[in-house]
Amino acid sequence: MEIEYSSHFKRSYQKLDVAVQKKAERKTILFRKDHFSATLETHKLHGKLKEFYSFSIDSKFRIVFRFITGKKVIFLDVGDHDVYR
Repeated sequence: MEIEYSSHFKRSYQKLDVAVQKKAERKTILFRKDHFSATLETHKLHGKLKEFYSFSIDSKFRIVFRFITGKKVIFLDVGDHDVYR
């Protein structure tokens, strides 16, 4: 799985606590292997975000992404549930 990172994602990621960044890195490794692993809780979003998906870093933080092709995604945002706004 190839992952691109939007500039917004990069800025949001830099604002995260280092401990959350490390969790995100571990989850991203898992995502590359199996983007629908039960551990990630990957799900399609609804409403104005219906073109996007999200997976869990932990109980509070999420990564929002979009499939570009079957083997390529772009990470759009990372953060708490406010990323859905």
